[in-house]
Amino acid sequence: MNLGLRVRCQSGFSLLEMMVAVSILGISLGMLYQATGGAARTVNVSEEYAYAVMVAQTVLADNSSVAPEGVSDSGVTEDGFRWQITSEPVVIDPANEPHLYRVSVSVAWGIGRTPRQYSLDSVVPVDVLE
Repeated sequence: MNLGLRVRCQSGFSLLEMMVAVSILGISLGMLYQATGGAARTVNVSEEYAYAVMVAQTVLADNSSVAPEGVSDSGVTEDGFRWQITSEPVVIDPANEPHLYRVSVSVAWGIGRTPRQYSLDSVVPVDVLE
């Protein structure tokens, strides 16, 4: 006894299933975008630190010996990295003049929320002019 009713098999996706799939895709792409952006920022910060280290090493190399009165200087690179060098005598024997100076080089960069700084210290001899 067939009454002419046919049961149709549904094929394809419903609107709800499509909305869930698009939502999952959107969330996945958003997370991928954030991960890629975070990696790019990390690489940029690493490059900035490497450049700051080179600036500090260059300033220190230019002052491999210090005049008896010490050194105090500062400047800015073309890329906006600000450097400063200072020195103070290392007193080993208070009866004698100091023959060594502690030299500190500081490099700062970045403006706003995340200013950064790198410092490099060394001990150098006094430049003896005879």
